[in-house]
Amino acid sequence: MAKDFGYKTGAASVALKLDGYYVWDCSVIKLGGKYHMFSSRWKKEYGFGWNWLFNSEIIHSVSDTPEGPYQFQNVVLPRRGRKYFDGMNTHNTCIKEYNGKFYLYYMGTTYGGDIPTGEKEIPAGYEMETWNRKRIGLAVAEDIDGEFVRRDTPLLNPRDCRFWDCTITTNPSVAILPSGKTYMIYKSRSGIGKPLQLGIAVADRPDGEFRRLSDAPILGFKDEDMHVEDPFLWYDEKKKKFCLIAKDDVKNGGYGITGEWGSGFYAESDDCIDFRIGKDPKVYSKTVRWADGTESVQGNMERPSLLFDEAGNPTHIFCASGAGKNPYDFKEETFIVCVKLEKK
Repeated sequence: MAKDFGYKTGAASVALKLDGYYVWDCSVIKLGGKYHMFSSRWKKEYGFGWNWLFNSEIIHSVSDTPEGPYQFQNVVLPRRGRKYFDGMNTHNTCIKEYNGKFYLYYMGTTYGGDIPTGEKEIPAGYEMETWNRKRIGLAVAEDIDGEFVRRDTPLLNPRDCRFWDCTITTNPSVAILPSGKTYMIYKSRSGIGKPLQLGIAVADRPDGEFRRLSDAPILGFKDEDMHVEDPFLWYDEKKKKFCLIAKDDVKNGGYGITGEWGSGFYAESDDCIDFRIGKDPKVYSKTVRWADGTESVQGNMERPSLLFDEAGNPTHIFCASGAGKNPYDFKEETFIVCVKLEKK
């Protein structure tokens, strides 16, 4: 596994699984001896497919240990009306604490017409029309168990079609420096079938006005089969570097960054613009070693996020996965996997 990252994966456990629901993505922080997970869910009866885009809501679950199991506590961001950019769907969590406040970054959508309650109810083209409305939002709370108050406008909008990020802003991942200066990685692309790429924006405070650091995407690959998504960003105080884990989403059978579609890779940067990928970048694989000693090859290990100790060292990595050997073949269930990290 990635030498620059400095950690290897250990035993895994199922951290969150909800009866009657698919769950996807998560972000975890420790507070007062408890571990708080923010994740997405939608009703299992609707099917996996595109229903994360139409019927997802963000929830809060709690555990006494990082590995779980996490117990559902409440819905944090439900539907709130079509007139809002995030009024019909919330997804993609990133929870941060700064100066006693809690900042929940996420993706939201809205759409017209009927609410699909199954794959057969999604008209042709409806999914891409709605997909292109994905925007990054922010909700802030004074108490981790309290109400998260949303902004009524997106935190970052797409640019016009001269630029690579003219379709969506989504998959936010945020690093807040001690000064409050906040860096945010996001995902976009220039059009249907074009590569998924990552951009970087910065604000003077966690809820500030975000501005792009570069007109170009980071990790700007010339090969259009080199797709990347699901970024997780942090700042390493010891290394004095910005660090990134993301999904190797290579297309059309290419080798990609790691040689394994759907695995996670590591990169680092001095300025959060120019990221370097090392010679051994793989952080995790889709092959999982469970706490009982068994192994399995998962169809997906996506939306990676890290949990850190008080010294800033990563201790666990969380990924979205589920029952099924093929990618996105989740007829039975999905769950959040927690994998212990061990220092090399």
